[in-house]
Amino acid sequence: MFGDMMGMMGKLKETQQKVEATKKRLDTVTLEEKSNDGFVAVTITANREIKKIAIDDSLLQDKEQLEDYLILTLNKAIQNATRVNETELGAVAKEGMPNIPGMDSLFK
Repeated sequence: MFGDMMGMMGKLKETQQKVEATKKRLDTVTLEEKSNDGFVAVTITANREIKKIAIDDSLLQDKEQLEDYLILTLNKAIQNATRVNETELGAVAKEGMPNIPGMDSLFK
């Protein structure tokens, strides 16, 4: 039993290292989200760090419209980055978990 516990602890440490490596890798995964008409484009990492915002000059005349575009496009970008982040980290975490009945549903 003690050997099983040591093996499990080693597996958890290995999984923790894989999760950290995945987090670092997700810093290099970029996603681009555009408004429906392409007037605003946001580049974001899978770790939800905004790298670039491009705004069409036509939006610079109307502050309220620009704010609306930014809110919508940024929210879509953050949602997509979160989805990628959770999928990648969940896969790594699930891979390293011991086979305990009922635990599969936690990482879907």
